[in-house]
Amino acid sequence: MKLSFLDPLYSRPGPWASVHLDTSRDIDEPDKAIDLRWRHLRDTLRDQGTDAATVSVLDAAVGTGRDLPGRHGQALFAAHGQLVLVADLPDPPVRDTARFDDLPDTLPLAVQRAPDIPYLAVALSRGVSEEKSEYVSVVAESGRWPVSRVAPGPRLSRLVPVEDWPRTAPRIAQELDELAGRHQAGLVVLRRDEGDPWLSGILVNRMPIHLQNRVTVVESGPGTAADTAPGRPLLETEAARTLDGRLSAPDRLQLDTFLAQRARHRQKSEGVTAAVTALQRGRARALLLTRSPRLPERLWVGAEPSQLALSAEELEAFGVKSVRDQPADAALLYATARTGAELIVVDPDRIPLTDGVGVLLRYREPGDMAAD
Repeated sequence: MKLSFLDPLYSRPGPWASVHLDTSRDIDEPDKAIDLRWRHLRDTLRDQGTDAATVSVLDAAVGTGRDLPGRHGQALFAAHGQLVLVADLPDPPVRDTARFDDLPDTLPLAVQRAPDIPYLAVALSRGVSEEKSEYVSVVAESGRWPVSRVAPGPRLSRLVPVEDWPRTAPRIAQELDELAGRHQAGLVVLRRDEGDPWLSGILVNRMPIHLQNRVTVVESGPGTAADTAPGRPLLETEAARTLDGRLSAPDRLQLDTFLAQRARHRQKSEGVTAAVTALQRGRARALLLTRSPRLPERLWVGAEPSQLALSAEELEAFGVKSVRDQPADAALLYATARTGAELIVVDPDRIPLTDGVGVLLRYREPGDMAAD
């Protein structure tokens, strides 16, 4: 997963106020609950020395996604009295947090965006108009899983008389292909009415072969509505069943390369020390993390992204003059993003890693058969 969405936070100096807050609206009086949570975090920021102007802009932005139903969270980042980034989280954070420090606390946001799979959801069903004529309904929506749960993509809707379906399906298949192409959808989740394969068969067979190969067909009970609540994605349940536990195609390729690398060079591939060493040398192509890595409390950083170490003495030995300690999660992700590496979040049960951390190297180690 590329980390370019964090560029606004890394392109300007701190200190940063970072907030991760449960803003779910599936309870009675959600605004009161959100306000109470925020008051505790606001006090925490003030105790940490956050300036009044920065607290004020956060105050105005907390809980602003009132149209978004269900369980979710919010990540907010501000510095020097300016609100720089507000992002809705697909799930509430494990715990509400507020931090004021030189580096923004970006890891909870980044982990919630993974695996960042671009996909296309298509709901295909029959209906009957007020005039008693039967029609085919096609509703499609692009998205990036799981962020689409709180930020659905563009949607198209088409109604076609059933008798026109065979000759209209090729045009709709082309529209779906264009929508998938614009948003680089690597997978199509197509829902059809249970026991009605005729509609989907005609549509899928009219798709280009490259799109056909990406289709996963799921079934629903007859008459299931394609409409969704405002702010929620099309086929959210079906997309979750299909996409949860997967990686994006680029991440799968990188993971395969990492596993081959680890088989040859385990000590240079796993653990916090291996990751820090690779980032110091600008050799990290991707950082691998589980959702709960076992990181030290602090890491030491200098003025440059690659100036990262487990101790101040290590950086000073490299000739770094000004060093400071930062929360390890923030420092590790900052160095990852600013040295051009990507992030891959893995399942620890499937890919166990020392410390819950791995690193894919940008160049092969001496003795390997070929260079990257």
